[in-house]
Amino acid sequence: MDYFRRLRDAAIGVALLVIPFFFLKSNLANPDNAGPLDRLIVQISSPIQYVATQTAQAVSGVLEEYVYLVDVKRDNDRLRIDTDRLNEENRMLRIQAQENRRLRDLLQLRERLGGEVLSAQVISRDISSFFRVIRIRLDRGERDSVRHGMPVVSAQGLVGQIHGDDGVGRHASVLLTVDRDSHIDVIVQRTGARGILRGTGENDRYACRVQFLKRTDEVEAGDELYTSGYGRRFPASILVGRVTEVRSQDFGLYQEVVAEPSVNFSSLDEVLILKMGSREQNALRGRRGFDEPSAEGNE
Repeated sequence: MDYFRRLRDAAIGVALLVIPFFFLKSNLANPDNAGPLDRLIVQISSPIQYVATQTAQAVSGVLEEYVYLVDVKRDNDRLRIDTDRLNEENRMLRIQAQENRRLRDLLQLRERLGGEVLSAQVISRDISSFFRVIRIRLDRGERDSVRHGMPVVSAQGLVGQIHGDDGVGRHASVLLTVDRDSHIDVIVQRTGARGILRGTGENDRYACRVQFLKRTDEVEAGDELYTSGYGRRFPASILVGRVTEVRSQDFGLYQEVVAEPSVNFSSLDEVLILKMGSREQNALRGRRGFDEPSAEGNE
């Protein structure tokens, strides 16, 4: 058995060497000089060569597509990483630009107001059940000589005043302009009509009412309200809010006016605390001597 197995293996080896030789010889021979055996071998090998060629091309195409897709995926991953990095850089630049603009506006307000002004950061907010800010706290307090009643402003306008009858504490609390305990002497910029702006203290919206505006006073929606400077609390010419609704009564001395605050309390980050009177307030004090009665509360 071993002899026949070795003979079989030898025959197979010879065939594997001889047959390709004859196939190669027949395919390379000049067709004009090819013998019958060569033509027979060519006829037999042609389908095999065709199938082998098509298979090789198909496999080669698949491999090329695979390599191409691998390269494309690698490029896409790199581009995605670059895009994410650029988006993050763009986001940070936008945040920095907004912060710079906010600080620049605050600095311009500080220069305009003059007097002794203290900058402060908002460190916490008290939120109502309707997600409205009802009170804010600052990183300044008694150690910074902050006292009850000092006005608090931002680049958007008047925020409110420091609140703390029993002491300000380490972190001052701010009574907002929309608080029901807040009342501010204001004027309508367009017409000069004067009234008292009181917060409504509503939990579901930011709103104020302007009281003591006579029925003959010209007021309409969109009018801006500024501090009048009367009294000893708020400097003049600080934006407080804008009129949103005017209801004229058929009887009585006054009309009902609703306003919204100029400040977005939810986005407040930096504010200014006015420790002493501004240039406008000092000028008014010099001209009027503050002999007129004040309607501003919490004094």
